[in-house]
Amino acid sequence: MIVLYVVLALLVFFIAVLFINTIIKKIKARKLIEKKDACTEKEIKYYSQRLQQMIRCKTVSVKDSYDDAEFAKLRGVMEKLFPVIHKKAEKHIFSEDCWIYKISGRDTKRNIMLMSHHDVVAADGEWEHEPFSAETADGKIWGRGTVDTKTPLFAEFSALEELLSEGYEPPCNIFIGSSHNEELGGDGIPTALEYFKKQGITFEVILDEGGAVIEPPLAGMKCSKCAMVAVHEKGRYKLNCSAASENAHAGLTAAARATPIERMVSFIHEVNTKNVFVRRLNPQIIAMFEHLAPYCGFPMNILFSNLWLFGGLLKRVMPKINAQAGGLLGTTCAFNRIEGSTESKTCTVTAMLRSVDEQDMFRDIDTLKSIAEKYDIEISVCDDSEYHGPADMSKPAFAYTMDCIANIFPQHPASPFILPAGTDARTLTDICECVLRFAPIELSAQQLASVHSENENIDLKAVVNAVEFYKLFLKNYK
Repeated sequence: MIVLYVVLALLVFFIAVLFINTIIKKIKARKLIEKKDACTEKEIKYYSQRLQQMIRCKTVSVKDSYDDAEFAKLRGVMEKLFPVIHKKAEKHIFSEDCWIYKISGRDTKRNIMLMSHHDVVAADGEWEHEPFSAETADGKIWGRGTVDTKTPLFAEFSALEELLSEGYEPPCNIFIGSSHNEELGGDGIPTALEYFKKQGITFEVILDEGGAVIEPPLAGMKCSKCAMVAVHEKGRYKLNCSAASENAHAGLTAAARATPIERMVSFIHEVNTKNVFVRRLNPQIIAMFEHLAPYCGFPMNILFSNLWLFGGLLKRVMPKINAQAGGLLGTTCAFNRIEGSTESKTCTVTAMLRSVDEQDMFRDIDTLKSIAEKYDIEISVCDDSEYHGPADMSKPAFAYTMDCIANIFPQHPASPFILPAGTDARTLTDICECVLRFAPIELSAQQLASVHSENENIDLKAVVNAVEFYKLFLKNYK
C-alpha cells in the first residue's frame, strides 16, 4: 500500500510540474491587447496612392536577361516620392540595379539595415484585377508586388522619409537595401556584400522579408494571427549522383551489379523510405514552440511548455503532421533531373538537400555516400551549395524587434521560426549576427498564398501599419 501511495504522490508531483511550467510560461508571456483602429481615411488614401505608383512599375526579373525600362521608371518614382532621402543619402548601385542607400548617424561606426527587393515575378494566370494596374477594391490594393515585396519597401522608405523631414538624427548609420534580382537568386545583394566586406562594414541588425503577420502556424491557438520572425533559412546543398555500367565488376554485390538505372532507382528508394537523416529539435524550433505555447489551448500548451519531456514525442509526430513541419527537424532531400536509359552506360540524378544545421547535414551527406556505395554510385557536392548560420537571438536587436512588433501588433503574439524559402538576407550572415526576416504586413491566408500566384493584394490598413512599424523601429533604436 505504501508503494502505491508513493507512486500516486510521484504522479501528482509530476503532473503538478507540468502544469506549473505551463502556468509560469503563460504568466511571463506578453498579454494580448486589442488594438484600437487608429488609421484615418486621410492616411489610408495618402499611402495607398503613393504605393500604387510603385506597383505600376513592371519590374519583372527575367533569367539571363535584363531590360532597364521599368526599373528606370521605378527609380524615377522613388526619387519623386522620397526627395529628402535622395537628397541626404549616399547611394550605391550594384550589378544592374541593386540599391544601397545610407543615411549617416551620430555614431558612424554602427550600422543597421532595412531590406526589401523591388523585382517581382511574372504575373501569370487569371487575375480579378490587372496585375500592374494597382487597383483599389474591397479595401485592398491589387497587384503584383503588393506582398512580395514593394509594400515593405515602400513602408521602409516612407518611414525614413517622414522621420528625416521631422528633423530625425539617427543614432547610427541607417542603410536601406533593395535588389533587382532577388527572385532569381541573383547577384545584386551578393555584390553589395563584397563592397561591405571591403569597407569593413558590419551590421547590428538586418531586417528583410521572410516572415509576416499571418494565420497561426499551429492548430488550437487562441489568436487570429501570429507575427512570425524568421531567424534562420535552410541551407541549400546540391549533390550529383552518378552510376556507370563500367563500374560494375564481379566482386560487387548483386545490387551493385544491376544496370545503372536499376541501381539509381534502388538508391533513391532507400533514401526516401528509410529514416536516414538526423532529426532534432533545433534551438530555433524550440524557441518557436516556447513563444507560442502560452497562446495554445489544452493540451498543446502543456506539450509545448514542457519540451524537456515531450520533445521526443514531438519529433516523431511532426513529420506525420505534414512534410513542411517535418522538414523543420533537419535535412530534407529531393531528387530531380534524372538522366539515363536502358541503352545508356550511365545514369545521373541531382539531389537537392535543404539543411537546418550544417554539421548535421555533413553527417547526412556521409550517410548518403554510405548508402550510395552499396549501389556503386558516386556522389559529389556541387560548388553552388550554400549554408548560412542562424541569427543570434540573444542579441539586443532581436528583443528590440519583438518589442516593436508588440507595440504595433499588440493583439498578436510573435515568434521566431525557420524559413524554408530563401531571401537576399541569407547571404549577409557573415557581416551581421542578427539577420531577421520579418515584413510588418498583416496577411490573410489568401494573401499569403497569392505570393508568386494570382490575385496578389494587400489591405490598405496594413500599409499604414507597416509604415508605423518602421517609424517606431528607427525612431527608438538606441
